[in-house]
Amino acid sequence: SGQKVCYGAFKHSCYKLAYFQDLSRRVGFQEARQACEIDGGALLSLESEAEQQLIENMLQNLTKSGSGVSDGDFWIGLWRSGDGLATSSACPDLYQWADGSTSPFRNWYTDEPSCGSEACVVMYHQPTANPGLGGPYLYQWNDDRCNMKH
Repeated sequence: SGQKVCYGAFKHSCYKLAYFQDLSRRVGFQEARQACEIDGGALLSLESEAEQQLIENMLQNLTKSGSGVSDGDFWIGLWRSGDGLATSSACPDLYQWADGSTSPFRNWYTDEPSCGSEACVVMYHQPTANPGLGGPYLYQWNDDRCNMKH
């Protein structure tokens, strides 16, 4: 599932959102990354506030369309390889974009990244969750274990 939408305004002119209500179809980070590459794309690099806003709007349209999208975070192409410095204060600087982008733009949720064993990044999409310290769990980023299914 996932409809390709093209704009042409950003470096990435086309986007495809894949959302699976069926939990058994959700995948880990590397599987998601491979699926994008097989499809001729890459897991998303979000390179600016404007691009972040564009994706938020796309997700809002997806939920408005009555397609039944509910709680379920989305993998993005940000991850940290190696675990040498995982617990140090340098940890946030170790995250890199899977497609080689060097964009420094980040949209972490409050107190994220927590690092440790969490090395792959999701965009929160939990509209039914009670808000936390950083507000609703919507659209901000969280590091998660790479084998989690999203």
